[in-house]
Amino acid sequence: MNPNDFRRHGHEMVEWIANYLETVRDRRVLPDVKPGEVFDRLPAHAPDTAEPFAQIMQDFEAQILTGSTLWNHPRFFSYFAISSTPPSILAEFLAAAINQNGILWKSGPALTELEQVTLGWLREWLGLPPEYFGIMYDTASVSTLHALIAARQFVVPDTRRHGARHDLVVYTSDQAHSSIEKGALALGFGEENVRKIATDENFAIRLDLLEAAIQKDLTEGRVPCCVVACVGATPTASVDPIAQVITLARHYGMWIHVDAAYAGPAAMLPECAPHFAGWDHADSIVLNPQKWMLTNVDISVLYLRHKEALSDAIGLTPEYLRTTADPRMLNYMDYSVALGRRFRALKLWFVMRSYGRDGISEMLRRHNADARWLRQQIEADPRFEISAPTHFSLVCFRLKATNQVNQQLLDALNQSGFAFIAHTLQNGQYVLRFAIGNYMTTRDDIAQTWTRIQELATGLV
Repeated sequence: MNPNDFRRHGHEMVEWIANYLETVRDRRVLPDVKPGEVFDRLPAHAPDTAEPFAQIMQDFEAQILTGSTLWNHPRFFSYFAISSTPPSILAEFLAAAINQNGILWKSGPALTELEQVTLGWLREWLGLPPEYFGIMYDTASVSTLHALIAARQFVVPDTRRHGARHDLVVYTSDQAHSSIEKGALALGFGEENVRKIATDENFAIRLDLLEAAIQKDLTEGRVPCCVVACVGATPTASVDPIAQVITLARHYGMWIHVDAAYAGPAAMLPECAPHFAGWDHADSIVLNPQKWMLTNVDISVLYLRHKEALSDAIGLTPEYLRTTADPRMLNYMDYSVALGRRFRALKLWFVMRSYGRDGISEMLRRHNADARWLRQQIEADPRFEISAPTHFSLVCFRLKATNQVNQQLLDALNQSGFAFIAHTLQNGQYVLRFAIGNYMTTRDDIAQTWTRIQELATGLV
């Protein structure tokens, strides 16, 4: 593709993206395909000769787009809704053109230093102290993995030399994301050393049961290593009592990690401050701009109070990557299992400058208000019940019927293609999760989806 062809196709693609964003509301959220259908309709072998770019784009629309779940759709209410905004898309375009690999400062000076600056801005917006060191990874799962690496090194400094032990324990609530347990498994903590502490009526971790579990492990010769507390846990966006968890964990010399992957950006709202009380004393915090901060996948942020715990655990410099030392030089490879890293900071920088703190705060407030409005509509229909507190922009509810009927309700809505919601199980009950988070979502999108749910419920009950 020569420069003139690139200009032509590039302009055509920008037009395609702009038209897509303008008309995405008219498309199905979930594709009408069966497993294996996309695979079967694609050629079994790659072409031997070059194909026209126009043909590739035509096949993209006909074969790929029609088999895609549209996460960047205003009626995507599943999991935790995400946004890919125009500034973020354009920044990704530039990052792909520059194609930096931030192994060392030398391999990407602007990549490295922009990441430091941008995460400093974000840290300030969130009200976190300047001693927190920030680093970007792809997802919260990987951020949490690195937090657990640091926790283990912090509690048992000789881990790097002697390897994993089988007496270190990780504690979290039964509402925590599966990535916490998966990270512990990957690092060799073992299933037997992951404690899922029961929660109260608001799905917050019970401090009495947490301390009882710690005491029991100490009595049996185990070593409490890390507590993971949640602000906006995945099933119901529940909030753990962060300050009390930290006080308890400090007493036993443990590392405290806060999982705020979804709700973290809401810390910039004064009205949400009570949910985050004490989190500025944690040892590590994760939040995902790709979830609720207008930035496209993938980007997750980890803040560390003791960055040396991570570099001491996994820092390694082979001769071919050795460079002259400088007090202002930072090599992110010392804080990451992966050696290479993308220019993720560029899109967050574009987003923060394009919307500003006021613009992002306005979106967060709008989504929280929409969630409260939806909750009121659900409470007004006697056929339904609210299943969890609504702290942020997630509303959990269910039809007053069997689990099977609630699953049928969810399946009917999702299969219609009009909207997409998810579910969870709480106390044995099938609960519907309505997550508001896309920047294009309007009150009308929510109202129309709720009307569809009511209509489908009428047909089921």
